[in-house]
Amino acid sequence: MSRSGEAVALLPPATPMVAAPRDAVVHTLSGQSMGSTWRLRLAAAPLALDEVRERVEACLAMLVRQMSHWEPASDLSCFNRRPAGTWQALAPDFASVMRSALLLAERSAGAFDPALGGAIESWGFGATGRFDSPGFTGPGPAVDGGETRTWRALQLDGDRLLQSGGCRLDLSAIAKGHAVDAVAAVLRRQGWHHFLFELGGELRGEGLKPDGQPWWVGLERPPDAVDLPALRVALIGQAVATSGDYRQGFRDGGGRWCAHTLDPRTGRPVNHALASVSVLHGRCAWADALATTLFVMGPHEGPRWAAEHQVAAWFVARDEAGGWREWPSPAMAAWRDG
Repeated sequence: MSRSGEAVALLPPATPMVAAPRDAVVHTLSGQSMGSTWRLRLAAAPLALDEVRERVEACLAMLVRQMSHWEPASDLSCFNRRPAGTWQALAPDFASVMRSALLLAERSAGAFDPALGGAIESWGFGATGRFDSPGFTGPGPAVDGGETRTWRALQLDGDRLLQSGGCRLDLSAIAKGHAVDAVAAVLRRQGWHHFLFELGGELRGEGLKPDGQPWWVGLERPPDAVDLPALRVALIGQAVATSGDYRQGFRDGGGRWCAHTLDPRTGRPVNHALASVSVLHGRCAWADALATTLFVMGPHEGPRWAAEHQVAAWFVARDEAGGWREWPSPAMAAWRDG
């Protein structure tokens, strides 16, 4: 599917084309949220952009109040401090994310775990004791507690979640994708159906641009994979997310690279040949979480699981000779050359 030295452009197998309004122009807005930046390109008739910005920012602020592990007063942070054996009522978005997270944790046999917060903090990738802060000397003591501090200890009863004791949520691998979906839903409710929205590298495209073209985006590549051909995908009712080992990390005392993505099954940074995994999905929350899950699984288990569960994924790995190889899952291979 990839052709050495040539850019590759891919369209989804089914490509519904709904024309943008005749008087549409592309409006652009941007801002900051969730420790990152967001950008909206909206194809619509001339309109007051202040209203659009207000709705986007209100949606994102609501989700930060619910699921940020950086905000001490967020609902998630409050849950992490709750005493053992107590229940917490969750807001609708928080409850929806937890249902998806627990479903994926079960289907992946723990390769995805929303209760990884303790280990993430220990390795310096959480909100406190950051690896990039002065005085960081390496990971703290191993987080113990066994099954009582993993997804298996979480009980979700409707919109109530049980704190089993010392269980620390971290929804970084799914909440940002959910936020993209939530903003998209806000825009659609206002009658805006042609847009591209990005939050921290997670993207969702709807409808078409005024010239009738889809929203083309380039798949994220590892920075040093300069020999790989550019790969573009058309986001038409689709979202894309990428997980890799090159965004954040540090070298330990032995010089080993410690990537910010931890394998929940070991509590340690991933250590395999995969450099990145990009996932295309109709929901950005699932693209976000699945990209992390497949990346954690590695170059052998990940592709097998993607094929079994019909996930459209693109894998990039380092080879033993110091070069690169890349390949699509069967569902991704079904996308057609644009």
